[in-house]
Amino acid sequence: MASPISKDVLNAVNKKTGKRISAKDIQKVASGIGPSTVRSEQQLRALIRQVAQLAGVPVAESTVRDLVAAIKKSGMNPASLESMIRSMLKK
Repeated sequence: MASPISKDVLNAVNKKTGKRISAKDIQKVASGIGPSTVRSEQQLRALIRQVAQLAGVPVAESTVRDLVAAIKKSGMNPASLESMIRSMLKK
């Protein structure tokens, strides 16, 4: 079972989006992330759209391209959802 999302990360996500997103919602998204997600542009785009929909925040195509490029360049470990969320929140 995946480790629980820390309250700090959950609070940061809620503050950044201005929405109430539950840890359960984040865990559901995280459960679909695997090593192939980081390597596949199509899967990354789907993940970004899923997160944007969950947060109720529109994401411009240019932002999607920037996020895909940043994730692929960084070689993020998909097992570390908190790391991925924190790096996205820095944008």
